[in-house]
Amino acid sequence: MEIDKKYYAKVHSIESFGTVDGPGIRFVLFLQGCHLQCKYCHNRDTWDMKGGEYKSLDDIFEKIKRYKNYMLLSGGGVTVTGGEPLLQVKFLIELFKKLKAEGIHTCIDTSGIVAITDDIKEVLKYTDLVLLDIKHIDDEKCKKLVGVSNKRELEFAQYLSENNIKIWIRQVLVPGYTDDEQDLLKLKKFIKSLKTVENIQILPYHNMGKYKWEKLGLKYELENVRQANQDDVERAKKILGIKEESK
Repeated sequence: MEIDKKYYAKVHSIESFGTVDGPGIRFVLFLQGCHLQCKYCHNRDTWDMKGGEYKSLDDIFEKIKRYKNYMLLSGGGVTVTGGEPLLQVKFLIELFKKLKAEGIHTCIDTSGIVAITDDIKEVLKYTDLVLLDIKHIDDEKCKKLVGVSNKRELEFAQYLSENNIKIWIRQVLVPGYTDDEQDLLKLKKFIKSLKTVENIQILPYHNMGKYKWEKLGLKYELENVRQANQDDVERAKKILGIKEESK
């Protein structure tokens, strides 16, 4: 059967009461498939587009509506993450149109490492907030850490800023990889060039997803890297000039 990608999405999982992926209580939709190869990925099982299962737009939308009151009362909404959700942009356009018609806040959690196509521009018209995961501010280090250049994600960030789309910047803090002072200062300068950043979140690296790599018979790339601690996070915040977490 031919799948219409406007009305069906490859879904990895669903979380109905998320509280860490945007403001308020959120319905979090994890889409299957990712084109990056982040060494620290804790959802390694989301990469392969052959995984997950197809779910219809109507089915997902009906599930979301059951939680509408909780979302609205808490200032929450729907966050689509992955994997890389923008790989299924045609579906996102249709979903977000329906959500906006219901007055539901929309959010995409993305690396932004995509070409800014007409479809991407279209879905962003219906997007209230982007959680932008800056993989690495240094291009060469980015390639080593996630397998691709950071050029597209920096261009994506600038596009969001220019089009008045709210951004929460996220940086996974990996000791020895993303915690260099000069890199963090460079990141700070880049963030200051953006007009719509509302929040900067430092996400401490952990190895809780290691078992997923092993279950797939894969080598865990950061085997000997220590997990980031609170001191690491506070140091990074100080360098970046983060005084407090979000509104």
